[in-house]
Amino acid sequence: MPDRDTTSPPTNLVPAAPARAAIRVVNSRFIASIAPAASVDAARAFIAAVRAEMPDASHHVHAYLIGHGATTTLGASDDGEPPGTAGRPTLAVLRGSGLGDTALVVTRYFGGTLLGTGGLVRAYGDAAKAVLAIVPRAEKIERRVLELVIEYGAYEPVRRL
Repeated sequence: MPDRDTTSPPTNLVPAAPARAAIRVVNSRFIASIAPAASVDAARAFIAAVRAEMPDASHHVHAYLIGHGATTTLGASDDGEPPGTAGRPTLAVLRGSGLGDTALVVTRYFGGTLLGTGGLVRAYGDAAKAVLAIVPRAEKIERRVLELVIEYGAYEPVRRL
C-alpha cells in the first residue's frame, strides 16, 4: 500500500468544531456562526438553533455547502435583506474557503444606519471571513461501522489486533 502524500493539503476539509466571530460595521453588529453539517437537514437544524439562540436579531442570513468538489449541495438566504446582498456573498466566501459539509449563519443586529447594497455585501462577506479565519479544520475521513462475529476463544487476539 503506497504511503499517503503528506506534501499536498487534504482535499476534504470540514469544520472540526463550531466557531463564532463578531464584527461591527457602522452601528450594526454581525455575528457569524459556523458548524459542521453532513446533510441539508443538519444544516437546517443548525440554522434553526442559531435563530432560536438570537430571536431578537434583525436578520439571520445563512449559507451551506454539503459535500465536496463537483458533488455539492448549496443553499443560501438573504433573510429579508435586499436580494443578492447577503446570502450570495456569504456563500461565495464559504465556497472559496475549501471547506465542505459546512453551515454558516451571519446574524445581524441592525444599528440604525443603512449600509447600502455595497456595504451589506462587504459586511456579510467580512463576517463570514472572520469566522472562517478561526474555525478549526479537520480532514473528512470516510468511516464505516463493521460487525465482526468470531468464536469466543478468538476474542482476546482479535481485540489486541
